[in-house]
Amino acid sequence: MDRSKSKENREYIKVIPYGRQDISQADIDSVTEILKSDFLTQGPQAPLFEKIVSDYCGAEYGVAVNSATSALHIACLALKLGRGDWLWTSPNSFVASANCGLYCGAKVDFVDIDPKTYNLCTKELEKKLIQAKQDNKLPKIVIPVHFAGQSCDMKKIHSLAEEYGFKIIEDASHAIGGKYLDQLIGSCQYSDITVFSFHPVKIITTAEGGLATTNDKELMTRMQLFRTHGVTRDSQLMTKESEGGWYYQQVDLGFNYRMNELQAALGVSQMERLEKFVSMRHQFQQRYDELLKNLPFIVPHQSPHSYSALHLYPILIDLNKVSKTREQIFNELREIGIGVNVHYIPIHTQPHFQKFGFQEGDFPNVEAYYDRAISIPMFSALSIEQQNFVTEKIHQIIF
Repeated sequence: MDRSKSKENREYIKVIPYGRQDISQADIDSVTEILKSDFLTQGPQAPLFEKIVSDYCGAEYGVAVNSATSALHIACLALKLGRGDWLWTSPNSFVASANCGLYCGAKVDFVDIDPKTYNLCTKELEKKLIQAKQDNKLPKIVIPVHFAGQSCDMKKIHSLAEEYGFKIIEDASHAIGGKYLDQLIGSCQYSDITVFSFHPVKIITTAEGGLATTNDKELMTRMQLFRTHGVTRDSQLMTKESEGGWYYQQVDLGFNYRMNELQAALGVSQMERLEKFVSMRHQFQQRYDELLKNLPFIVPHQSPHSYSALHLYPILIDLNKVSKTREQIFNELREIGIGVNVHYIPIHTQPHFQKFGFQEGDFPNVEAYYDRAISIPMFSALSIEQQNFVTEKIHQIIF
C-alpha cells in the first residue's frame, strides 16, 4: 500500500469533531451589525448579554469576560483567595479549574470523583474535610465542576460549606442550559458564584468568552473591578472626589479581561437558541444510548436529580471485553474522520502539579475513569447520518 497516498487521502476526509459551534445567519448578521456600529468594545452589547444570561439563569448579576479561565480567576479574587489559603476542585477537569487558585497564590488540592457521575464525590469531600479540620487545612474555596454538563450534588456540597465554612464557585463551563433539582444551573442557589464558558465547543459560543453569575452585589462589584484593570469611574469606590468627567481611579490591581462587543452580540443571538441546542443534544444522547447498548461500553449516567446540558458524551471502554487498547480504538476512529477526544487527563498527573507533590495513584477513581474514556461526537448540529456513521464505525472497530 502506498502510505503517502493513504496520508494524502486522509487529509480530504471531512472530520466529524467531538464538538463544534452552531452558527446561524442571524448570528452572522448580529456580529456584522456591530462591525458597522460605533462600538467594537465597551458598548451596550456586553451589559445586555450579562442581563440576558443572568435573567435566564435566575441570578441577580452577571459579569461577562473574555474566557471562563478569566471568570474563575476574578471569582477567586472576589472571594479574597490568597497566599496561605487552600482551593479544592475536581481532578477531572481542564487545568483552568485548578490554575485559578495558583494565580492567587493559594495552594490547590483535589477531591476524587464519583465513579458513576464522574463529578466531584461528596463522600470523598466530606471525608477530606473531616481530616482537613483536624489538620487545620480547611479550604477557603471549593470548585465543583459540572462535568459534561451534569450538575454536581450541590445541595450536599452547600450543606458541607455551611458546616465547614468554605465558599463555592460552580465551574459550569459545560453546563449552561442544564438544571439541578429543576432549577437552572447558574442561579447560585447553592453557591456564591457560577462560571460559564462560551468556547466554540461549548453549548453556546461567543467565539471565546466566559461569564460569572452571582446574587451578591459586593462580589459582582469586585469581579467587575478585577475585570477592568482595577479601574473605576464609580465615585463610591474612589478614595476622593472626582476631578471631572474624565476622571477615573485605579483602586486595585486588576486585569484586561473584558468581553468585546462582537463576542457579546454573538452571545446575545446564541442565547435565543440555547434551549433548542440542549434539547437536540438530549435527542442525540438517547440515540447513542440505544445504538451503543450492546457494546462493551459504559455510557454516561444521567442523574434523576439533574438535567444535563450534555456538553460531552464520554464512553468508558470495558478493556476486559475488547482485544484493542483505548489508544488503538482512538487512533482508528481518528483515521476515518471521527474526531474523538479524551476528557480529561487528570490534573494532578500534569507535570506542573507534580511539582507540588501530586503523583499517580493519589486519586484512583479519576485515574480509572481516564484510562478507559473516549469522548465521541456530541453537538447540536450533529446529523442523524453523522451519528449513524459514528456508531457503525465503532461497531466495526470494536469487533
